[in-house]
Amino acid sequence: MKNISEVFSFEGKQLVCSHQSLVNNCEMTFAVFIPPKIKKPPVLWYLSGLTCSHLNVMEKGEYRKKAAELGIAIICPDTSPRGEDIPDEKDNWQFGSGAGFYLDATEPPYDRNYNMYTYIIEELPSIIENNFGFDMSRQSIFGHSMGGHGAIVMALRNPKKFKSCSAFAPIVEPSTASWSSDAFKKYIGLNQSDWQMYDSVALVKNGYHFPEILVDQGEADSFLEEGLRPWLLEDACGKAGIKLNLRMQPNYDHSYFFISTFMTKPTTNDWRMILVPSPRIVTPNLYLLANALAEASSSTEYIAQKYSAVTGKLKLIKFETSKFC
Repeated sequence: MKNISEVFSFEGKQLVCSHQSLVNNCEMTFAVFIPPKIKKPPVLWYLSGLTCSHLNVMEKGEYRKKAAELGIAIICPDTSPRGEDIPDEKDNWQFGSGAGFYLDATEPPYDRNYNMYTYIIEELPSIIENNFGFDMSRQSIFGHSMGGHGAIVMALRNPKKFKSCSAFAPIVEPSTASWSSDAFKKYIGLNQSDWQMYDSVALVKNGYHFPEILVDQGEADSFLEEGLRPWLLEDACGKAGIKLNLRMQPNYDHSYFFISTFMTKPTTNDWRMILVPSPRIVTPNLYLLANALAEASSSTEYIAQKYSAVTGKLKLIKFETSKFC
């Protein structure tokens, strides 16, 4: 692994790094924010959407201030392999470079390089663990659009790996969505039963489970009706007994203006909801505070201190220490 850049931000460090990927057979780049004043911060993965790279959320997501306050490491991988030797359709923004769909391709020639599922679940976490002092026993995941699809799929398939899952405007059923079904054909083949392992709605219907999922969706999103369709996930989760907190946001679109607005916005004023001493804390009250406070410490007292500092509640409320995991 090598550092490409390093800048100081909110007393922490924003890095861009690269390494040679064995599963994607190319050099991969990712961004990582290291918060200040905490030795082993928990990890929050952010998966970006179509046409994006690690740069989009790093430059426009506005996550560093809250992540620094809460002591969370934020990791932002790329969305696909890249390079002159990587098979691609340069005029197709819905396939190839910038559109890896967080799956493992099985169809040649894409199967050699497009293995983003294994990359995010196995290879990159190993790179992170070997090069940073993060607490890999406390990980959460979220993402936007194609990245929201990836985050929910990965949480459903790996419920013991992630403590919480949330998404901005996710593609909930990519196997039938207009902007993803063609990519699935090229990556995975014509047998649509093979697509179900990378389809959130199909996974829920097939018995995969995650305790709670938070989704923010802009009502003015131009992709809402054909590409995103969160009501499909709402229906599937309702029948499966999965708690889906779907927040439809009036006037907001699909852009980073939407994402940055709700990156740290509370879902409730009742902050005690996140202090339940459970083996899994999955109630996301903020995208970062939610995914983070659930993971930021092993004690409710510490979390109360953190939350008080963030919300301006200066009175320290005492709790008996209770281990989360």
